Formats: sequence, structure tokens, C-alpha cells
Amino acid sequence: MERHSMNEMAVHNIGLIVQARMESTRLPGKILMPIGKYPLLEHICRRMADVPGKLVIATSTRPANDAVEAFCQERSIAYFRGPEENVLERYVLCACHYGFQHVVRLTGDNPFPDAYALQRLVRLHLTQQADFSTSFGVLPIGVGCEVFRREMLEYTLHNANKPHHFEHVDEYLLEHKSEIRNAALPPDESTFAPEVRLTVDYVEDLVRARCIVAHAGEMVNTKEAIRLCRSGQC
Repeated sequence: MERHSMNEMAVHNIGLIVQARMESTRLPGKILMPIGKYPLLEHICRRMADVPGKLVIATSTRPANDAVEAFCQERSIAYFRGPEENVLERYVLCACHYGFQHVVRLTGDNPFPDAYALQRLVRLHLTQQADFSTSFGVLPIGVGCEVFRREMLEYTLHNANKPHHFEHVDEYLLEHKSEIRNAALPPDESTFAPEVRLTVDYVEDLVRARCIVAHAGEMVNTKEAIRLCRSGQC
């Protein structure tokens, strides 16, 4: 991405909020499980290091997540603790606490976020003055992300009226896309692989992630991760 584009992104006070908790129902504690030299959560932080914006780990107030707080403190990473089940409110409270104008939503089960694709998405979001922007469906599962105007998150929290609206930050907006300004990242042929899983929900996903890092290193790019998965090596 061009330097002036990155500077323009920086002045919009963008928060990179990573939702992460220890008590996953499918693979408890996965966010601090090692993938190569680093815990899963640290992979996300390292890959986002050069993306304009402030990175914050948003976990819950449950005692199990004291380990997440300790992880952040040991590495001088910003963190926020809010409701466990009401993830939408956790995001709103975190965004307000740090004064973010726009929020990038990342999740603690996706160790391979694509910094270049993310910067393209944020650029698109700002250029189109969108309320909600996404790169889901044009990248491998676990690589796409979303960008929100903070006011839209606040609007969502005020209007949400079903349990899944609070558990998943994007559900209300996905159900009301026709009422808001939304943008979608155009596909890039070299990274278009919606069938490839680069998320970590189950033990087999963790094994795959470790295989990818063993073959291509911690900063493996999306194209190479796709090749390893499609070839059957991982």
C-alpha cells in the first residue's frame, strides 16, 4: 500500500480490536496454544504490527481470561475487558474507551490475518464512507475481516433485539444490509480461496496451522498458505 494511503488511514483513528477468550467451547485455551515459536494470539499481533491503527485485545472479565491480561501485560499490548457473552457491547465499550472512530474486527482464532488485504479493505471503507465493510468470502476462511464505523456499532447495540445479535458483532448489520452503506472487498485471483480453512476451531485446524508455519514461517503470506493447503502438504 502506498505511504500516503497509510497516513490517511492513521488520521482516522482506527482500532484493530481482537476479540479473544480462553473458554472456547470447541477448543478451550486455543488462543494461547503454540503455533511454531509463538502462541496463536501473538501471531495475530505480529502480523498486524505494521498496519496503521492501535491494536487492542478485547477479552472478558471472567477469571479464566486473567491469562489473556497477563499475556498482554508481558508484551505491552493494549487490552480491554468487558462482557463475556455480549461481544457486541464489549466492542462498543472498547471502541469508546480508546476513542476509535472506526473499528477493524479481528478474532483470536484466526492466526493468519492478511495485512495487505486488510489495508485494502480499510482504504475501501474510508473512500466509500461506508458504515460496514467486509472481505469475507473472497479470502480463505479465517483470513477475511470487517470494518465498522463506531457510530454504527453503537446503533447496532441500541437496535439489536435477538440473542445472536449480541453474541456476534456483525449479525444485526448482515440482516439489515439494505439499510446501511456497506462495502465489500473485490476478489484478488491470487488469494481467492473461500474453500480453504485457515481458522482454528478444532484440533485438526491447529495441526494445519502448525504445518503451515513449519513449512513457510510465522509471516507466511496468504498465497503460500493456500498453496500448502491445496497441495495436500498441510
